[in-house]
Amino acid sequence: MLIFLKRIKLLFKIIILLIIISLSFFVGFYLRELRRDVPIRGVINIDVGQPEEVDFSLFWDAWRIIQEEHIGREALDYEKMLHGAIQGMIEALGDPHTRFLTPQESKIFLGEIEGFFEGVGMEIGIREERLQVIAPLKNTPAQKAGLRPGDKIIQIDNKSTYGMTITKAVTLIRGPRGTEVTLTISRKEWDVPQEIVITRARIERPSLSWELKENNIAHIKLYHFSATANSDFQKIASEILNSPAEKIILDLRNNPGGYLGIAKQITGWFLERGQIIAIQCFGEEERQRKHRARGNQKLLKYPIVVLINEGSASGSEILASALRDNREVKIIGETSFGKGAIQQLKEMRQGAHLKVTIANWLTPKGELIAEKGLTPDIEVEMTLEDFQKERDPQLDKAIEIIQKLR
Repeated sequence: MLIFLKRIKLLFKIIILLIIISLSFFVGFYLRELRRDVPIRGVINIDVGQPEEVDFSLFWDAWRIIQEEHIGREALDYEKMLHGAIQGMIEALGDPHTRFLTPQESKIFLGEIEGFFEGVGMEIGIREERLQVIAPLKNTPAQKAGLRPGDKIIQIDNKSTYGMTITKAVTLIRGPRGTEVTLTISRKEWDVPQEIVITRARIERPSLSWELKENNIAHIKLYHFSATANSDFQKIASEILNSPAEKIILDLRNNPGGYLGIAKQITGWFLERGQIIAIQCFGEEERQRKHRARGNQKLLKYPIVVLINEGSASGSEILASALRDNREVKIIGETSFGKGAIQQLKEMRQGAHLKVTIANWLTPKGELIAEKGLTPDIEVEMTLEDFQKERDPQLDKAIEIIQKLR
């Protein structure tokens, strides 16, 4: 009888324990579901367009916790939180060229590609996970301060650039004319990084210029494939056709690219109609699109050489490789930047934009440009001493080579 009572007691304790566990589960579930009922503030259209494979409850749970628990919850900037979430999503892609532009950043970017903005006047990119100067623009504070293609930007106003996105870096470097920004620069010729203080200015980006060298060589400098570059090129092409020029040096040094359509139009002046300018590769061999020359061919008759350096990127790499692959044009200078990614600018709501990588460029012969760049046929380096003494051994070599061409 005693044993039976003990068993009854043990069974009773087990039942009580099971009831407590069950109650704890249901209370926890109820509280969790109750928390889900806490309204999400500061956003609309929560359930529009959710991918079916992704459970967004984790994101909204985090949003709720921040708005209910964070010490600074009374002053939360919901728009800034949203933009930060989008930027974090894009950073997760591991693609430095895909960028989200807030409405304010969109205005700056659109002004830049139209040919004007306020800042120091340089193109920047990410190479080997470091922020780098692609090209200082002609006659800008960046060029006058001595910045060069390939310079690594270690700090911006004492803020480390390690892991910094291009969007964030541009935001910090840009600013009203007359204000200053301090860049800490690392350069391969320097033992230690140096601080360079630059005063911002209104930057009006020229698209191109030309001059006659050695009485019969047209030296064309293409600075950027901006919105006005094609019409500007038509004017100078007409001048060259009516000048004593018999040969052309096409100078693409420090040309960071720009509008793809403009680059293709200018390339058409130098190629036969139908020749391949570049191949657009969407990641699968069967998904390729060949871009062909559709221009007037009026500069086809001129012997030509091309100049490139570390600041030559994107559209300028397309133009240089098209001339080399189709006409066996010699390329002189230093290996180009290697920005072979194709971006489309997508307009979004509220004035924001998304600059998204959709494909890679291949040269007409099928070589990948991204990360590798173009290796010149004749390599000529510009040293620090050359810059300081305003010598141009690359241009000198181009003149030497083209004088031998007939």
